Amino acid sequence: MRVPDIKITPPGPKARAIVERDRQTVSSSYPRCAPFVMARGEGAVVEDVDGNVYLDCCAGIAVAATGHSHPDVVAAITEQAGRFLHISTDYYHEAQVALGEAIAEIAPIEGRARTFFSNSGTEAVEAAIKLARYHTKRPNIIAFLGSFHGRTLGSLSLTASKSVQRRGFGAMAPGVFHAPYANPYRCAAGAGGDECAAECLAYIEKQILVHLVSPDEVAAIIVEPIQGEGGYVVPPTEFIRGLSRIAKPHGMLLIVDEVQSGIGRTGKMFAIEHFGVKPDIVVAAKAIASGLPMGLTVASEQVMDWPSGAHSNTFGGNPVACAAALATLKLVRGGLMANAARVGDFLIGELKKMAGRHALVGDVRGKGLMIGIELVRDRETKDRAPVERDALVMAAFRRGLLSLSAGQNSIRLSPPLVLTKDQAELAVRLLDEAPRESEAGGPYS
Repeated sequence: MRVPDIKITPPGPKARAIVERDRQTVSSSYPRCAPFVMARGEGAVVEDVDGNVYLDCCAGIAVAATGHSHPDVVAAITEQAGRFLHISTDYYHEAQVALGEAIAEIAPIEGRARTFFSNSGTEAVEAAIKLARYHTKRPNIIAFLGSFHGRTLGSLSLTASKSVQRRGFGAMAPGVFHAPYANPYRCAAGAGGDECAAECLAYIEKQILVHLVSPDEVAAIIVEPIQGEGGYVVPPTEFIRGLSRIAKPHGMLLIVDEVQSGIGRTGKMFAIEHFGVKPDIVVAAKAIASGLPMGLTVASEQVMDWPSGAHSNTFGGNPVACAAALATLKLVRGGLMANAARVGDFLIGELKKMAGRHALVGDVRGKGLMIGIELVRDRETKDRAPVERDALVMAAFRRGLLSLSAGQNSIRLSPPLVLTKDQAELAVRLLDEAPRESEAGGPYS
């Protein structure tokens, strides 16, 4: 498919009709970002129902890591679906065992790894909460402002990204304490770099653990090595290492939420590997099965010591999803992770050049193909530009680029890991043109 190829101004008539049907029958809670109605996809290119062709820099929120409908993944799904679709967790099947073995090879933890299989990121986080409490026999957890860990009640209690995600749902689960996340661009402590890391760590040690909760009653610290929904924020290395130093002496577990950052997206299998830290529990989902629902909660056999019946589900480790995941890991390890590192470095460099042409761009950051662009109205004051961000996402959409918002005023780029340098250059050109049109007085939203 030629990309971009906008044959009719989106949304076209077929898309409008489906969007209207959606409004009448589907929950209004879904935060739609553009009237894109997908018909098919291949690699990093997607086509809508009206025949418009786009470059996809969303990958279904970092899910379609191997690209849309990768033939190896489709073949694995088809072969498994032809044998059997489901067998509950009361029994066994080899694909789940093989996937557990594959995950044990790549898990960035000490000791032999075990995996609990679920169906989504939020379920994987729920399992991590329960496991941490069970293993430590402690009730409390420290999380971070700007974090997103899911929308079911336990994970929502950890989430602190947008108030709309919590508003109206009553009291959250007790025992959660939020600390500032070390954001080098706009540090909550008013510092920058390693100084920001030190201030945020000090808040945990000198405020939370002194005034709010005793260290021996904290089960775990949970952190995104790179914040996702919060704005694709890359913290200083010292921040993540400092969390490990706080946790270990007090017997707390360190949980890393790799739902969005894991499975090769940052140029390493897990983003935590950039920081040289070995967590106690790793949570992953999204990319692991290239689009089929799957969540992982991974810990050493010493930590995952709960007995039969303590935690289970019906669909976890679904055989078709396991087959897709095995094919996904083979592709990621076989070259896509290296491509993410190589093309990601190139894309970040080109975006930083673009930033020099637009005062609206305050910061470009990321690792691999997990890239954030923060928009501001004034670079000195860093006044956030959420309206302009939303308008730019829509302007780029009309030109043939799918991107997503993140945080209050950032754009996130999380394309399939098959993205080429030529496609990266195209993404930059399409983003470059959107604010230029606005500056010239053209349509912008």
